[in-house]
Amino acid sequence: MDYYPLDTTTVTEYVKTRPALKDFFPEDATLVAREVGDGNLNFVFFVENADDLTNSIVVKQALPYLRVIGESWPLTQERVRYETQALRKQYEAAPGLSPKVYDYNDEMSTLIMEHLREHEIMRFPMVARKRFPKFADHISTFLANTLFYTSDLYMTGEEKKKYMELFTNEELRKLQEDFVYTNPYMDSEENNWNPLVDDAVTAVRQNAELKIAIAEAKRAYTTHAEALIHADLHTGSIMLNEEDTRVIDPEFAFFGPMGYDIGAVLQNLILNYLSHYGHTPDKAERESYQAYILETVAAIWNGFAAKFDTLWKENNRGDAVPAKYWEFEGGEEAFAEYRRRYILRLLRETAVHGGTKFLRRMMGIVSVWDISSIEDEEKRAVAERAAIAIGSRWLLEKESFNSIDDMLAIVKEETG
Repeated sequence: MDYYPLDTTTVTEYVKTRPALKDFFPEDATLVAREVGDGNLNFVFFVENADDLTNSIVVKQALPYLRVIGESWPLTQERVRYETQALRKQYEAAPGLSPKVYDYNDEMSTLIMEHLREHEIMRFPMVARKRFPKFADHISTFLANTLFYTSDLYMTGEEKKKYMELFTNEELRKLQEDFVYTNPYMDSEENNWNPLVDDAVTAVRQNAELKIAIAEAKRAYTTHAEALIHADLHTGSIMLNEEDTRVIDPEFAFFGPMGYDIGAVLQNLILNYLSHYGHTPDKAERESYQAYILETVAAIWNGFAAKFDTLWKENNRGDAVPAKYWEFEGGEEAFAEYRRRYILRLLRETAVHGGTKFLRRMMGIVSVWDISSIEDEEKRAVAERAAIAIGSRWLLEKESFNSIDDMLAIVKEETG
C-alpha cells in the first residue's frame, strides 16, 4: 500500500481494511471521523460508530514533515514505529497507565489505539484549577516502573542492547537536542518569546556558567542511555480523570537519562503553577491551587523515589550491580547506600533537565498553552520571568539539592 495522507473521509474506509480491527466494529456500522490533532507533528482522528459512540478508536498518522512548521521541515515517518514500540513496552512495564495498541501499519505510518473517551488532556483542566487526587500516585508509578524495568538495574546487558537497537530514533532525538539544549540560547530563526522579557532572554544567552550547565545537560541527554524514556512527558501528553491516568504520545522515546522524564513532568506542573498569575486573579483561589500543585510535585518525586528503590531492592537482576556483588559482610547496608546515592543523583539530574526545559519553553520554538494562552503580555511576562529565574537556579544550584523541598524552595522564593 502506497502512503497517502488520511482525512476525515478516507480514514473511515482505511479502518475497514485493517485485519486487526475486523471484529472491532459491527459489519454494518456507519463510521464517522473527526480530526482532533492539536500537536506539532501528526494527524489524529477519532473514528466512531455513528450508532454507538462508545464504540470508537483513535487513528494517528505521521506526516512526512513537522506539522507545526510545514513541508519546509521534512521529518521521518518512522516515528510512529517508535511510538508503537514504546506504548507496548510501557504498557508491559506499567499496566493500565498508557493506552492499548490495536494496530500498526508501517506503509501508512498509522497507529490505531484505544480511545480514552472518559479522559481529558491534563493541561486544560489544570488551567481551570481542577484537581486530580490520584495523579501523583499514578504518574510516580509510571515513572518508577518504566524507568526501572528498562534500565540495566533490571535488564541484562544483552536484553538492554537489544532494546536500544529498537529505539535509536535519531531524527527526533536530534530535534530535541536542537530545540531543548541548543537553539533557544543563540540566534535561531524559529525562536519565539514575549518581547517584554527580552532582557531576561539576553541575560540567559550571555551567562557563561548557565550556558556551561546547559551544555552539560545536553551531553547527558545525548550520552546517558540509562533507560527507555518517553522524552516528551508533559501535561499535554497525559490524559486522565479523577480515577485513571494514561500517558500518551511517546514518539520521541529512546534510551536516555531518567532525569529527563521526571524533570519534564515536574517542570510542566510548575509552569502551570506560574500560569495562574495570569489565569486566576483571585488571590485566595490562586494560592490554594498553587499550593496543591507544589504538593503534587513533592508527592510525585517522593513517590517515585520510594517506588524505584523498592523495585530495585526486590528485583536486582540486572548486570549493572547484580545481587551477588553485594554478598559480603555489610553488603546489605552498602547496597542501600548505593541506592540512596543513585536516587540523589537522579534528583539533581531531574533539576538539570527540568531547568533546561523551563528555559526552552520561554525562548524557543514552542511554549506551553498554559502560559501562551495568557492574553495580557504583561501578566504573561510575570510567569515567564519566574520560569526563567527558576530554571536558571535549578541548573546552577543543582549540587545543593538533597530533597525535592530544596527545589520547591526556589519556586517559592522566585514567586514570593
